[in-house]
Amino acid sequence: MNISSNIRKALICFSVLSSVLIYVTFASTDEQIGDFFQSGHTNNWAVLVCTSRFWFNYRHVANVLSIYRSVKRLGIPDSHIILMLADDMACNPRNPKAATVFNNAHHHINVYGDDVEVDYRGYDVTVENFIRLLTGRLAPSTPRSKRLLSDEHSNILIYMTGHGGEGFLKFQDSEEITNVELADAFEQMWQKRRYRNIFFMIDTCQAESMFLRFYSPNILAVASSKIGEDSLSHHGDPTIGVYVIDRYTYYALDFLEKISKGSTKTMGQFLQVCPKRVCISTVTSRKDLFPAKPEQVLLTDFFGSVRNVELTKSIVDLPPVKKENNTIMNDVSTEPKWTYVEQVSFL
Repeated sequence: MNISSNIRKALICFSVLSSVLIYVTFASTDEQIGDFFQSGHTNNWAVLVCTSRFWFNYRHVANVLSIYRSVKRLGIPDSHIILMLADDMACNPRNPKAATVFNNAHHHINVYGDDVEVDYRGYDVTVENFIRLLTGRLAPSTPRSKRLLSDEHSNILIYMTGHGGEGFLKFQDSEEITNVELADAFEQMWQKRRYRNIFFMIDTCQAESMFLRFYSPNILAVASSKIGEDSLSHHGDPTIGVYVIDRYTYYALDFLEKISKGSTKTMGQFLQVCPKRVCISTVTSRKDLFPAKPEQVLLTDFFGSVRNVELTKSIVDLPPVKKENNTIMNDVSTEPKWTYVEQVSFL
């Protein structure tokens, strides 16, 4: 009798222990799945904009191509880079070396390269197209290469260069975007969950004025000059007769050229790349909208695309996709867009 009672107790204990182990196993699996899908920063995008036309603005094209070259080298693919060039200096008849753009008078680096992909060129670089790009309000026929397909897990680098003044940046020497319009575009992006963090970088005269109206969260901004100051060029190239790069972008590029994909350099260090003794203008930044300290954010979180991969031998069962009202949403219409009609007979 005592033996059967002990066996019964042992079986009950084993059953309870098995239930606890099964519960813990499923709970840990759910936590793993949750951690996988709730990770914050998963992809990087770069929007690089040169708003100036004409040969004497050669340096602005060199500015944006310098940043383009750096972010590609650090791992952001062309599929995640939107490059907007208001003029084509590489094919300009005044260019003595066709298909090249240099940011140094000694021609050390051809920033145009052999595989540059320009998404918006010439008169496609407008204020309207820029705002539509940021907010995602594009025509259905717009190709993928001209879309910013970011999401709530995206870190976006937005770099702009051109001629500006207090509260505006000129486009094509014929129109301008104001700091209010830019701030509202960022707010639309936040409301639509089109970004996780934005690093806004602008090299123009009185550049500080362009981020003073920002009010959306998770934005870190830096400008090449304060209100009332001009952003100056660095040096010229006597062979082409124009300046080839601006001071702030020159020193920013010098810093980025020393960075590798696995670098531990931080955004805080990047914000100090151009002190006034070399920039002449006063580089300013805005950090109050950003949730973290720039000294704790890696530079490659915006300028690179480094993905840490963790290998595991265990099997993780993914939950099934939930369907709304047990139906599959299909945006593709089955109705024909047009129909044929019989020709009219004149006989």
